[in-house]
Amino acid sequence: MKTWAKYIKPYLPYFILGPICMIVEVIGEVLMPRFLAYIIDYGVKKEKLDEMPKFLRVFYENLGENAPFILAICAAMIITAILMMIGGVGGAYFGAKAAVNFSTDLRADLYAKVQKFSFSNIDKFSTASLVTRLTNDVTQLQNFINTLLRMALRSPGMLIGALIMAIALNPKLTVVLAVVIPLLLISILTFTVKAFPRFERMQEKVDALNSTVQENITNVRVVKSFVREDYEKEKFYAANSDLKKTGINAMLMMILMSPIMTLFMNISTIAVMWFGGNMVVSGGMSSGDLTAFVTYITQILSSLMMVTMLFMMFSRALASGRRVLEVLNEKIDISDVNSSSNYHITEGKIEFRNVSFRYYKNSEAKVLNNINLVIMPRTVVGIIGSTGCGKSTLVSMIPRLYDVDEGEILIDGVNVKDYSLYNLRDGVGMVLQKNVLFSGTIEENLRWGDEDATEEELYAAAENAQADKFVKNFTEGYATKLDQGGSNVSGGQKQRLCIARTLLKKPKIIILDDSTSAVDTATEAKIRESFREGLASSTKIIIAQRISSVKDADMIVVMDDGEIKGIGTHEELLESNKEYQEIYYSQSDAK
Repeated sequence: MKTWAKYIKPYLPYFILGPICMIVEVIGEVLMPRFLAYIIDYGVKKEKLDEMPKFLRVFYENLGENAPFILAICAAMIITAILMMIGGVGGAYFGAKAAVNFSTDLRADLYAKVQKFSFSNIDKFSTASLVTRLTNDVTQLQNFINTLLRMALRSPGMLIGALIMAIALNPKLTVVLAVVIPLLLISILTFTVKAFPRFERMQEKVDALNSTVQENITNVRVVKSFVREDYEKEKFYAANSDLKKTGINAMLMMILMSPIMTLFMNISTIAVMWFGGNMVVSGGMSSGDLTAFVTYITQILSSLMMVTMLFMMFSRALASGRRVLEVLNEKIDISDVNSSSNYHITEGKIEFRNVSFRYYKNSEAKVLNNINLVIMPRTVVGIIGSTGCGKSTLVSMIPRLYDVDEGEILIDGVNVKDYSLYNLRDGVGMVLQKNVLFSGTIEENLRWGDEDATEEELYAAAENAQADKFVKNFTEGYATKLDQGGSNVSGGQKQRLCIARTLLKKPKIIILDDSTSAVDTATEAKIRESFREGLASSTKIIIAQRISSVKDADMIVVMDDGEIKGIGTHEELLESNKEYQEIYYSQSDAK
């Protein structure tokens, strides 16, 4: 509850004023049937004149005619209706303000929390699931709060008020309610208990559908190139149908509840009309009181229907709230705790000391096992090895995208955990295997490296990455708009733009994780040459599949099955290292 209080407290006046306004509307709704009874009994039929309230009786006797009395009651009803309208509008306004502000702050905190996630945290949630939790689940909570503020006092208030008025009118007839209300409460409880797990499953199906849609749209070019449209349609239809079935199964509770409530309401109305009609005939009850009593019965049962709807929404909101809390309560395993903002990367010397790592902490299998490696500052280091041998994982630990399970990593003699995350990552530039560009212009994407860079610096970075030439060939040059993910440029162009973005950062350590695989060897050679000239003061780590990419490195690290199998220059490894020889002779252009 403390978690939710954080989002309620800033908007507490809205949370209070909304229900108060609804109480005004409820009071009006409870009074209206009584006014109608007065018109029928006193203004039209002149029944029960002695029981009339004193102020009304004086008014009635002085005028002596029915018409003025009826007009007076009508005036009171109009004033009441206006007050009800003000209360209803106020309740809706404050309810909406409270719900929208609550969801806005909650969504902002969720997004901020996800931004702090390490790779390990992100691995626990699928991308589609996080999107659903940030959007659909928060919306469910917003809708519930809006409805709650409008109904939380209105429904019980109407129930209690109408019940008191009904008992005051005719205690005998309220026996009908004594039979109906317990049956309704049992029905509400039963449906609520059954609804919760169904709504939880429905939100999981929304995750699955979002995942299917996201995957298809993101990789639409691959789908089309392999002519897999029909397969993807069937996959979508399956996920969509699954959501439909689960949704219908969940909504069935709400669908069944409505006719059951209506049945109870109609039975109650018939019973009241039957017994009350007999009382009117025998003189035990006035026709105006019977009309008011029927209205109160309807109000009582309607308020119970609203409570039922609220419980149904609560079931769905409860499922969504649990999913939201899973993200908010996720323990971030990489943080700035015990770090210092005084440390900055100045040289770029990297040391791995007995480093081991597991993706699954309860697994015995290690992705990296007892890594010991020293990378001297301002050198070029190549890392090569078979797919899945741990190369990318190894370099991901330098900027703490993952944390070591055993051992330690030092940069310039300082444990990476002692750096603030900002200072650490500001000093390390990474071009990941998956090259990601964002919607916006080419210039806006490059300025991720340094938003304050001059145009000359930006153009120089693009030129060093061999991107300047093709960018200038675009009609709008650096103002060219990129689609989401950079889908309107080729793979090689995307890689070069990502490299340029990192070069503009001017980091002390730059890591290229197989980031030139989509460019030709001549272009790759020019990029490497620009590294030596333009990044002479930086430590450069190149992960590659091609030996030609690391052949000229100052040091080459050979990895296999999470372990280092050899360290040396190209010539040294070619002469003495079996694994390196196998890679070298397996590549036709190296024979």
